[in-house]
Amino acid sequence: MSAVLTFPLPAPAPRQDASPANVVAIRSAGLSGHRERLRERARGAGLPHLPDYELLELFLFRSQPQGDVKPVAKALLARFGSLAAVLAASVEDLMTVRAEDARGRTRGVGAETALDLAALHEVARRVTREEAAARPVISSWTALIAYVRLSLQHEPREQFRVLYLDNRNQLILDEIQNRGTVDHAPVYPREVVRRALELSARSMIIVHNHPSGDPTPSRPDIDMTRQIIEAARALAIDVHDHLIVGRDGVASFKQLGLM
Repeated sequence: MSAVLTFPLPAPAPRQDASPANVVAIRSAGLSGHRERLRERARGAGLPHLPDYELLELFLFRSQPQGDVKPVAKALLARFGSLAAVLAASVEDLMTVRAEDARGRTRGVGAETALDLAALHEVARRVTREEAAARPVISSWTALIAYVRLSLQHEPREQFRVLYLDNRNQLILDEIQNRGTVDHAPVYPREVVRRALELSARSMIIVHNHPSGDPTPSRPDIDMTRQIIEAARALAIDVHDHLIVGRDGVASFKQLGLM
């Protein structure tokens, strides 16, 4: 009778991918891959071809180097309504935004990210201001409109500003004269003109915003503008225009025949 030879079967190798550490590593690699693919698309097709949320993602990568920032980018746009409104939001408002990722974890904007976004808006505002101030304001009207829209389009409170100009119609100073409520900012014509004298300004452009979004001049807007024009005229200072900025556009008193 022949002997039956038996051999012990090798023990199954432990599943490396089942350990919690490897699960985390795989997920991290997936997120890293998404970030690199997005960067590659940006380099290849170009930034102008990215949707707003992906452009925000690229920026958020720097202040949030770990995790999935796509839900945060989409939550920011949903909360504020547009990319411009996201950048114009206050640090305090930005920090209220939270989003849930694919794993059900809540992720917030955070103080660092909010400050980065506010800084990006300030950079954009200064760039447009430089473009507006580089030449006589009257001959660079398009740059001026871009500047005032970026500065005031999404301001939640009414803000009254004056652009003081020299004898070549170049910008001396963009000064906030007053901040107010959601529908009113007190204006004092004598203070507006007194400041023009201090700066040796020869002319000015009045600017304020309507947080409601509609830039249509109100009766108080019209009356206040006439008071400033009369006070300035007595001192040989010209008022070139009064611009009202809203989310729906910019209204020019001169173009509307109101001055």
